[in-house]
Amino acid sequence: MFTRAIRVFVAAVLGVCGVSVAQAQEVSVRDAWVRGTVKGQSATGAFMELNARTNARLVGASSPVAKVVEVHNMTMENGVMKMFAVEAVDLPAGKPVRLAPGGFHVMLMELHKPLSAGDKVPLRLTFELANKQRENVDLQVDVRDVKGQPAKGHHHGH
Repeated sequence: MFTRAIRVFVAAVLGVCGVSVAQAQEVSVRDAWVRGTVKGQSATGAFMELNARTNARLVGASSPVAKVVEVHNMTMENGVMKMFAVEAVDLPAGKPVRLAPGGFHVMLMELHKPLSAGDKVPLRLTFELANKQRENVDLQVDVRDVKGQPAKGHHHGH
């Protein structure tokens, strides 16, 4: 209990300092960001690094900024980019898994409003742990510009 309280306190302090880190009991999230949108765009992606202490899986996500939120993958087949929902992303114990443009990512679709660089997006990730229990991690994720660059004047911590 004491250790968890310290982790929660450290995560809160880092969050106040602008460092994009969240710590759950079994899965940590680093460097999370959402790509900003342009007028008329109704979907975007969220990207991050996930690290599980024991084998786990990312099995879902949700956000109040979008009507639909899914875990997706992207591949190239015969020069054609294909994007599709996946049931889960495996997180092997102790091995960072990067959700990045061109691969696995969280897709936010049917956005309720445009997202601009400097905005914050609430995002809940749901993980299935090795013991089949589920754990949620709630984040406040920075929105970057459409090129994936942090907002001007925004300090990006590591």
